[in-house]
Amino acid sequence: MIDIKFLRENPDVVKQNIRNKFQEQKLPLVDEVIALDEELRQNKRRADELRADRNRISKSIGALMAQKKLEEAEAAKAEVAREAAELAACEAKEAELSERVTKIMMVIPNIIDPTVPIGKDDSENVERERFGEPVVPDFEIPYHTDIMESFDGIDLDSARRVAGNGFYYLMGDIARLHSAVISYARDFMINRGFTYCVPPFMIRSGVVTGVMSFAEMDAMMYKIEGEDLYLIGTSEHSMIGKFIDQIIPESKLPQTLTSYSPCFRKEKGAHGLEERGVYRIHQFEKQEMIVVCKPEDSKMWFDKLWQNTVDLFRSMDIPVRTLECCSGDLADLKVRSLDVEAWSPRQKKYFEVGSCSNLGDAQARRLKIRIKGEDGKNYLAHTLNNTVVAPPRMLIAFLENNLCADGTVKIPEVLRPYMGGAEKLVPKR
Repeated sequence: MIDIKFLRENPDVVKQNIRNKFQEQKLPLVDEVIALDEELRQNKRRADELRADRNRISKSIGALMAQKKLEEAEAAKAEVAREAAELAACEAKEAELSERVTKIMMVIPNIIDPTVPIGKDDSENVERERFGEPVVPDFEIPYHTDIMESFDGIDLDSARRVAGNGFYYLMGDIARLHSAVISYARDFMINRGFTYCVPPFMIRSGVVTGVMSFAEMDAMMYKIEGEDLYLIGTSEHSMIGKFIDQIIPESKLPQTLTSYSPCFRKEKGAHGLEERGVYRIHQFEKQEMIVVCKPEDSKMWFDKLWQNTVDLFRSMDIPVRTLECCSGDLADLKVRSLDVEAWSPRQKKYFEVGSCSNLGDAQARRLKIRIKGEDGKNYLAHTLNNTVVAPPRMLIAFLENNLCADGTVKIPEVLRPYMGGAEKLVPKR
């Protein structure tokens, strides 16, 4: 959510930003919110005048009574009562106008970074850099669930009977590999100076609307019936929510946290849930990283965050590339976003395994996350997040890139301590 003062002073900039995101239907909202904001400010001025006048008259009533000027005192009381009624009406109108302004401001997109390429959708995202050499082996790479099934490592049929499409049972060596990757990612981030955290897996609606757009909320979140609680779609939600309504001294910044959590997503409108794979699912586990920092540091942290993911995947012999999300592919709260994609030898193309985002001060404004400067003044923080690793999608890249012709799977050296020292996985069949 952008600053209403910025919108008021730069309506053309806000409108051009909306055009750059190909959301022309939102252009009228700028003029509408400016008009509502002016009406709101006029209403506030009138309310302040009434409060001042009421206080002045109220003080005079005692003096009039002491002077036995009873008629004048009664007239003053009547005036106070009249102005009290007008003030109540002003306060009710202020609440109504504030709600309408906030509702509109919540759907006007954040100002994107000047480096973001202009494009309508993800087909116009721009490749930035490749890390590692993509290899297509001289033997056929099976579908990822076929690889897992050769290890008796996945049971989709039982999961479908228990919970429906979009769920899975991981078994044996594959389940252990899944946990090993999560544990390795945890330690990898701790070694990079991040504080490890296991957050709440449910959050209140006030946090949900603070960390994401309404469109994302509708497409992603599962609500707990009868309670003001939602299952998290990613631990970023509760991790950023940790700082809601907080004033953080500059000396305590940056806040760098890495968190483990299960994630729950409706995947509303998504294709692929009927397939037997585990690329797009309703439940998965994830290691995440978030940063709360001073505004002038957020660009530096953005580059550090995506580089962490690249380094993690390269340490497991998985080639990756970075893809800059174009304007039309950015969620409304984001200033900039960079996807990390892993190489798929079977598909002979890259696919997304993580996403790094700079939210600027948008989440901080919604959640009132402020920094206390050395001069004693408060200002809004910047927030960022990035995927460290998200199995089982990451397992697809791992299994395909480490599969051998005989059906065994190599275990990179960095993972061996988490796999009981094993150097490879041997299929059951």
